[in-house]
Amino acid sequence: MEKWWNGGIEGWWNSRMMVGEINYSYFCELLMFIYCYPVISFNPFHSMKKIQMVDLHSQYLNIKQEIDKGIQDVVDSCAFINGPAVQEFQKELEKYLGVKHVIPCANGTDALQVSMMALGLKPGDEVITSSFTFIATAEVIALLKLTPVLVDVDPDTFNIDPKAIERAITSKTKAIVPVHLFGQAAPMEEIMEIARENKLFVVEDNCQAIGADYIFNDGSRKKAGTIGHIGCTSFFPSKNLGCYGDGGAIFTNDDDLAKQMRSVVNHGMTVRYYHDHIGVNSRLDSIQAAVLRVKLGHLNEYAERRRFAATFYDKAFAGHPKLKTPVRYAKSNHVFHQYTLVTNQVDRKALIDFLMSKGIPAMIYYPVPLHMQKAYLDPRYKHGDFPVTEQLCQHVFSLPMHTELDDEQLEFITRNVLEFLND
Repeated sequence: MEKWWNGGIEGWWNSRMMVGEINYSYFCELLMFIYCYPVISFNPFHSMKKIQMVDLHSQYLNIKQEIDKGIQDVVDSCAFINGPAVQEFQKELEKYLGVKHVIPCANGTDALQVSMMALGLKPGDEVITSSFTFIATAEVIALLKLTPVLVDVDPDTFNIDPKAIERAITSKTKAIVPVHLFGQAAPMEEIMEIARENKLFVVEDNCQAIGADYIFNDGSRKKAGTIGHIGCTSFFPSKNLGCYGDGGAIFTNDDDLAKQMRSVVNHGMTVRYYHDHIGVNSRLDSIQAAVLRVKLGHLNEYAERRRFAATFYDKAFAGHPKLKTPVRYAKSNHVFHQYTLVTNQVDRKALIDFLMSKGIPAMIYYPVPLHMQKAYLDPRYKHGDFPVTEQLCQHVFSLPMHTELDDEQLEFITRNVLEFLND
């Protein structure tokens, strides 16, 4: 036995196969080796779990009993719209965020739209936001016939640049929409000061950073999404707090705005069949709320798991001349909705193709800046106006990031990234 133990399992397997000595006693040796030997160099019965950008199924299996019971309770009650699950989730999320009002709605895009409807903005009013973000942020501004004013971002955090905001303000500016991109908060203290000085509303797009803290200069903390006049989030399944369909929510500490937004999401009603405002139909259904109640109880744990994966990546890629790892902003605790790297002198497409050939998914968030999207072409903007955004769109890529990544998967991912870069 000493021979194969020292030679490792691969040598043992090969030697036994060569002489046809696979029988019960040797099979027992094999099992003992697999379970006792501290490093498995080769295991013919072991298969690494499939790597996914987001592994919702494995996450579900870990909370299956809670999820199944929550959904079954809703089905048993038949309170599918605005039932007890929605009301309880609303209260629990208010407590978690430390905010006075949470208004559940149908999705994150609706959350942004309802917020701007409640502010009473008029066609032609200007709303400043980032050019490096998902389209929904600018989409709702355009849908309401407001004017999106796009600005550049910080090259380290990828979040909106306060100096760029200041340069973009005109007499028509009415609001700022900072996006807490990829999991960490934008520089809210500076943004709120700019807003106060210019009498502007601030609507936080918190669809990617729920659970993140913002740390003020005095050391106090608030949850991202609760600092501006209104905060918005999405519960799309892949989000840090995601349901099993579509969902969203709006946050505010302003009683009047909360009352207005509760009316807007429900066809403009405050009393049934009496419509005081132009509204929409945007509700979070009870089954999704039941799922979210369960996941909210695990949200801090999920953030820690994401940070663990991010730290593993950081250490593996530290100091590599061809990769820039995510910068962790000192005034926010990153919750890593995405783990996004910036390449340097790398064929990004070839890298992603190589990773895909190894069974490793990788994505580009975002390949085209908003100011160069066909639907948003505007004579005010031209190529080169937003150098940081345009450079990021050419060089960023994101690796798998979720709560279920294990050491074996992370080692496999990082080893293959480095193999391509060092070839």
